[in-house]
Amino acid sequence: MRASQRARYLIFDRLDERTLRCRPGVKWGASAPDVLPASIADMDFPVAEPILASVRDYLAQGDLGYPHWTDNASPLRAAFAQRMSARYGWFPAPEHVREFTDVTHAVRTALELSTQPGDGVAIHTPAFGPFPEMIRQLGLRMVPIPLFGTPDGWVFDADDFASRAAREGCRVLILVNPHNPTGRVFTRAELAALGEVAERHDLTVISDDLHADLTYAPHRHLPFASLDPALEARTVTMYSASKAYNLAGMRCAVGHVGPSTLREKLAAMPAGPNVNVLGMRASLAAWTEASDWLDTVVGYLDDNRRLIGSLLAERLPEVRYHPPEATYLAWLDCRALGCGDDPAGYFLERARVELAAGTKYNPGGDGFVRLNFGTTTPVLRAILDRMTDSVAVPRRLAS
Repeated sequence: MRASQRARYLIFDRLDERTLRCRPGVKWGASAPDVLPASIADMDFPVAEPILASVRDYLAQGDLGYPHWTDNASPLRAAFAQRMSARYGWFPAPEHVREFTDVTHAVRTALELSTQPGDGVAIHTPAFGPFPEMIRQLGLRMVPIPLFGTPDGWVFDADDFASRAAREGCRVLILVNPHNPTGRVFTRAELAALGEVAERHDLTVISDDLHADLTYAPHRHLPFASLDPALEARTVTMYSASKAYNLAGMRCAVGHVGPSTLREKLAAMPAGPNVNVLGMRASLAAWTEASDWLDTVVGYLDDNRRLIGSLLAERLPEVRYHPPEATYLAWLDCRALGCGDDPAGYFLERARVELAAGTKYNPGGDGFVRLNFGTTTPVLRAILDRMTDSVAVPRRLAS
């Protein structure tokens, strides 16, 4: 570990609960004073200085009007293509990249332009909450691809998916990779199996790669579109700096639109608002100037995810935990804990820890909670201490 990285770790560790509670964001601002929040998917680490410097420089110019981008194409298009090439060995065409306000908005837009009411939309379950709701709102049918917990982690049955796709009239596959909430990073073989089904049934693939930059070695993120030119031509790849660099409030994302028909539909739509110019500047600085910061954060998160495993094994072995292969989200199976059907409610009431309820990710979320460990290690220890103590006290009383 480099000296600069060790120093950064110390800076993170010194970020205490009192300081965090002074922040205006929803994660800490909306929680009761005695509650430790670990549900909202924001990290607590300070934003990288190159990003802040870029935003300050833009503000210093005093011009917050409409941006001037040649052919209405922001610099993010080329930056995205260069980043995909450097990090993931994929060479997407910059002219096929479009800007969006966030990944969820981009997914909805692509879904609307790729389906008709009643079409089937496949997605791995448990699923990121807004996506199933989006599918329902658009009059579409969700076709689950269940993830199953095994001693080796989370897996899915590709053959079963192939049968479902044929039987249930799938038109779209929403691929969340790395997966939220389980943290799986799908392997080349798994992606190839999905690709074979997509080719056979002519599916449009909407690939949400939002957490790609938060992948832990030895796992490796592979953009679905990078597997094969034919798959790239049917895939919309969504990406943003919002999670890896803690910039969700900047409202900026990009999407590489592989299907030519979808590009034509987007071009025919009435001109909408540009992305936030400060979000564009922040994202550009993140992708071009803040790699050291990201390396430090991923290393710190890696330590945190291991800490969860060791403390749960020692003090709360009833909770089943597969360390995520990416993301700063821990998907905890509390079904054997004996705290009822609502473990999130239990931990909020008994431990004063706020976790995301697994029911928000149904089907497949009953009895689970999602814990955001993108915080300082002392705060994470306090969260885990509260959770284990809330179960240990009733145990002692019962005995």
